Amino acid sequence: MTAPTIQVCRTCGGGAPIDVHFCPQCTKILTLGRQGDYFAFLDMPRKLNLDVGELEQRFRALSRRFHPDYFYNAPLAERRASLERSSYLNDAYRTLRQPVARIEYLLELEGMAAGSAERSGAAPQGGAVPPALLEEVFALNEELDEVRALREAGAPESAWKGRLQRARQPIDAKRAEHEEHLEELSAKWDALVDSHGSDGDRLAVLTALHQRMLERNYINNLLAGIERELAT
Repeated sequence: MTAPTIQVCRTCGGGAPIDVHFCPQCTKILTLGRQGDYFAFLDMPRKLNLDVGELEQRFRALSRRFHPDYFYNAPLAERRASLERSSYLNDAYRTLRQPVARIEYLLELEGMAAGSAERSGAAPQGGAVPPALLEEVFALNEELDEVRALREAGAPESAWKGRLQRARQPIDAKRAEHEEHLEELSAKWDALVDSHGSDGDRLAVLTALHQRMLERNYINNLLAGIERELAT
């Protein structure tokens, strides 16, 4: 079913495009209702390499227009609308200004959420090891077992902490490799947006982004585990 593209102004009953903030007929602020997405709300293209300076300018301009102080004496519906739009705007800006959160949000919009905790602030969870990381995970687990044995045997802290630091080097290298892949895939996605690429090409890039994000989240889990061991 096609999503609606028109919203109804509750003040005058007129119709307005779904992505505008004020009624074209009566100029009153519109209740939030259903929004297309954060990109549309800020009038930004659904791309992964956004102009952060432009994003901030749009955020600040809309922040002034939606600020509740301007609606202090307005009817309740308008005051509520200003609060709703201000809150949604803050969420949109917080998400789109961060490259990783931007990727996660795009995947969510496209029905391919990566299941990460980046935007929620929660700790990433474990799970099945991505095939591309099997070798690193196996080697790291062996090293962690040996480090714990050394620690329990009373080995000097410098000895086992040095091994932990060395153990994280290939994981750090893997993370750097993934960051490069994400940049390349982001550029491919943006090129497809500009060229109105086919659904098949878009799906291929989204699938690759989804897989890289799952692997990235697992890598972050591994590094967090090493940090916990170092802090023990």
